[in-house]
Amino acid sequence: MEKNQLKIIISGGGTGGHIFPAISIANELVRQRPDINILFVGAEGRMEMEKVPKAGYNIVGLPVVGFQRKLTLANLKFPFKLISSLLKARKVVRNFKPNVAVGVGGYASGPILKAAQRVGIPTLLQEQNSYAGVTNKLLAKQAKTICVAYEGMDKYFPADKIILTGNPVRSDLENITVTKTEALSFFNIPSDKKVILVLGGSLGARTINQSLIGNLELIRNAEDVVVIWQTGKYYYNELKSKLDVEKVDNIRLNDFINQMNMAYAAADLVISRAGAGTISELCLVAKPSILIPSPNVAEDHQTRNAEALSTKNAAIMVKDSDAVSTLINIALATVRNSEKLNELKINIAKMALPNSAKIIAEEVLKLADNK
Repeated sequence: MEKNQLKIIISGGGTGGHIFPAISIANELVRQRPDINILFVGAEGRMEMEKVPKAGYNIVGLPVVGFQRKLTLANLKFPFKLISSLLKARKVVRNFKPNVAVGVGGYASGPILKAAQRVGIPTLLQEQNSYAGVTNKLLAKQAKTICVAYEGMDKYFPADKIILTGNPVRSDLENITVTKTEALSFFNIPSDKKVILVLGGSLGARTINQSLIGNLELIRNAEDVVVIWQTGKYYYNELKSKLDVEKVDNIRLNDFINQMNMAYAAADLVISRAGAGTISELCLVAKPSILIPSPNVAEDHQTRNAEALSTKNAAIMVKDSDAVSTLINIALATVRNSEKLNELKINIAKMALPNSAKIIAEEVLKLADNK
């Protein structure tokens, strides 16, 4: 390894919404500086420990965990794991000697960025949501640059540090070249069918899955519609067993869809949680969407994300508590309404912020070069 080689730490994870943008930033850094050395820091036992090495990068895990809002014995371990993570983070920073540390959100970003800031290493925060997370708010005072995806984030951060970049998305979604005909063939869907793509995030979403499984008769009877359904790995076997009995021919079941370019190209309407990464993808690919914010996230940030679109008629929002009883009826009515689909498509396209990974990578390199 060269003595003066540029070194960057990228920290965060927990869900695909944090991991995929982080990998996109790393890929862009490598594209701009091929000799760069990137180290990821994640949380032990979380999905980044699997996904990041698959993308070709080294990762170190911290024992950090999230603090549960409800009373639970797991919270007794929280302070010990936090202290252990802070100590390990200091060691990682001391040994790796990064030029810049980047935080994309998630459990691990707090300890590692705090350790970097303590020894004067410049830090860049990437806030994905329209409502700033606690960790980023705590780190913001000493951060050099804060990249955001929504306007009006000076409510939470110093205005002079903010850059509106959007959220990085998977590279195959920046410019989808797949045609609808190719995508329909990939999923074995006749060309005369309307397609609803159902996404619950990389881990799945119980309410969305319950909304479909509880309304199979409605879906079966919608002979003009095909549903591509990503269940999440935790729910797949259970739901597959039920569908093996029910025999609903117009459902294409997947635990996880790796070819999201195909899925988006096929879809006329998307049903999804309102995670920041997914919303950024939906804006970029300009897909009419129904968003069901998860109530089980910090500061209810998914509702705020969804409202940022629904108030501009760029998406339809359905409350989690209403989804089982109303979601499928709303989805079927919407996918059959060409005028509504076109209106949503036009409005969501206006909110797209392309080239996010490139812009963020350039800001990281500015900090490294100016150090």
